[in-house]
Amino acid sequence: MARTKDTSSAPKEPGRLKQMWQVFQMTRRYDSTAPWLMLLGFLAPVALGLALAIWLSSDNWFTMILWIVAGVLAGLLLAMVILGRRAERAAYSQIEGQPGAVGAVLRSGLRGGWVGNEMPVAVNGKTQDAVYRAVGRGGVVLIGEGDAFRVERMLKDEERKVTRVLPNVPIRLLTVGHGEDSVELHRLAAALRKSKRSLTKPEVLAVSNRLNSLQSSLPIPKGIDPMKVRAQRGKMR
Repeated sequence: MARTKDTSSAPKEPGRLKQMWQVFQMTRRYDSTAPWLMLLGFLAPVALGLALAIWLSSDNWFTMILWIVAGVLAGLLLAMVILGRRAERAAYSQIEGQPGAVGAVLRSGLRGGWVGNEMPVAVNGKTQDAVYRAVGRGGVVLIGEGDAFRVERMLKDEERKVTRVLPNVPIRLLTVGHGEDSVELHRLAAALRKSKRSLTKPEVLAVSNRLNSLQSSLPIPKGIDPMKVRAQRGKMR
């Protein structure tokens, strides 16, 4: 009986409408233009549906109602799409500039067959600058996170490593930031999709597996081998 009470008293997840309202509230807090864009996205299809209803079906009330309902449904769908895009942008704005922000985008924001590594392939322990890697139809993309001047050298080093292993695969270098030649965090996924396609889907998988296998088989840094350490005689006594 106690187990039944524990299960019934467990907090329930919020419903779909409540989740959407929470997303809207969060988005509005960080993006004041989002409500107005959603309103415009809703009203435009409704106005279009009403205009088509009057123009094409002025003598048929049933068809007019269908046009208006279609406009309302299209408006709701467009408003939800706008909310999703603006919510994603607002979420990225909260983590922008923090170490690991690029990894968060590569983990959850990639589409179109792109495969990204949540963990960086190179890190500067002092400055926290990092290089991430993504593989897709456009080839290999190396993404720098941190100061553009410092990250440039790290990107070039990783580019040479990839070129030695995959000389025929195109490589693109990107830096996340607000500079003239940089890409803003919320535009990173779109920038990857704009890459010119040069690989097939099986080739993307093969290239990704090849690079991941090399990354996981890096040599262990030289140091003291604990299996070869002998205890000192004084301590043994």
